[in-house]
Amino acid sequence: MNHSTQAMERLLVALKDGRARALPPVERWNPPYCGDIDMRITEDGTWFYLGTPIGRPALVKLFSSVLRRDGGDYFLVTPVEKVGIKVDDAPFQAVEMTVEGTGDERAIAFRTLVDDIVSVSPEHAIRFVRDANDGLKPYVHIRRDLWARVTRALTYDLLALGEIRPVDGVSMFGLAVAGAFYPAVPASEIEGL
Repeated sequence: MNHSTQAMERLLVALKDGRARALPPVERWNPPYCGDIDMRITEDGTWFYLGTPIGRPALVKLFSSVLRRDGGDYFLVTPVEKVGIKVDDAPFQAVEMTVEGTGDERAIAFRTLVDDIVSVSPEHAIRFVRDANDGLKPYVHIRRDLWARVTRALTYDLLALGEIRPVDGVSMFGLAVAGAFYPAVPASEIEGL
């Protein structure tokens, strides 16, 4: 059994007592770093272990519940062990969106691939990244410096809600949600989206 397989076995044993959907307090745990394991979350939100997709959604949800980001690195954390994993973009995918209302009174909620549900607010803000290859990529904050990338299909729906407003003297294209405005790009650039 190699190091990665042994670490996975220990992690599964430590997580076996996991309850419903209550998230463990990984931000309070400070176990020793035990190296990296061969686990990767791809850009489309698929979790891989030893190069093979993890096919059990319940297992992916379990691992996602103990995911932590320290600096730019991602770790699975239990009270006794911390192991590094690779994340290609964001660890989660926002795969469903509901919208109610308009303008500043608009409410938007997202569901992730691992069934986290968040409503856009100061605690669950939206941010936009301009990517040369993928255009404009929206993200929503899920928890503890962990973000979900909004799927391409939802991105079109989300951007359809956009409007232009002045931000610090510059006309910006963005979204009004729950009394806040989330700027995406300067209005002068929206032709290129």
